[in-house]
Amino acid sequence: MEKKFVKLANNETYAYVEKGIGDQNIVLIHGNFSSSLYYMPLMDRLPENFKVYAMDLRGYGDSSYIQRISSLKDFANDVSLFMDALKIPSAVIVGWSLGGGVAMEFAAHHPKKTEKLVLIDSTTHKGYPVFKKDEKGQMVFGSTYKDADEMSLDPIQVKPLVEALKAGNFDFIKYIYDITIYTVNKPSIEDNKIYIGESLKQRNLPDADFALAAQNMSDIPLPYSKGDNTIQLIKAPVLHIWGTRDITVPEMMIQANIEAIKSKSTYIKYENCGHSPLVDKPDELTKAIIDFIK
Repeated sequence: MEKKFVKLANNETYAYVEKGIGDQNIVLIHGNFSSSLYYMPLMDRLPENFKVYAMDLRGYGDSSYIQRISSLKDFANDVSLFMDALKIPSAVIVGWSLGGGVAMEFAAHHPKKTEKLVLIDSTTHKGYPVFKKDEKGQMVFGSTYKDADEMSLDPIQVKPLVEALKAGNFDFIKYIYDITIYTVNKPSIEDNKIYIGESLKQRNLPDADFALAAQNMSDIPLPYSKGDNTIQLIKAPVLHIWGTRDITVPEMMIQANIEAIKSKSTYIKYENCGHSPLVDKPDELTKAIIDFIK
């Protein structure tokens, strides 16, 4: 799947892949430590009557990283500029993991461009915090990092991955994916070479981790943010998807999102599925999205 490139109005250049010729637009937003190509199983299965776009977010894959992001809202604004650049007036917005947080920010701040919202094993709208560690490496709940640069030194959750990225350590990243994401099925050897190769291109990990920790679209003050209650701005119907063997995003995070936008929410839970239904349940995931759109 060959990537194309488009320059956004903020001077960032976004890499993306596209498929289909239909009138129904779908925009796919990937998770942390990944890229547009992680959506290949879904794009391969979606029929040609959908026009599907999957982008590399700023600092991921082959997109530029000129200006550091400070929030997931920055990514959401990029998605809006991406749609403007490609003359996509509106779309079904799909977000996986961190991409779900970006998708919720997008739906809240760009409602006219959001037809429907699909959240796949998404982070909560209250963020995914990284707390400081004690001398034994144990998390000190509520003890926050002041910024992304300080968070980059976290000895357990961040620094080892930053070092692996710098070293281009394929085997370490594969190991992390195997124990945290692929808890049920594994991608083929050929696909995994593509996926991990894409992950190794990331240049913004501490910034993305801090933005993810600091997200708070609720009205409840949390350690990293007091909250702005923008979750209530989401007007589009929402499909929430979660795998029961996801050890990265617990179901309570999914339930928090559902509770916050209950009147607009539909929930599908997959048994024997980990953090990536794209690998574990690709056929079921594709059908669920098509049915939800229709």
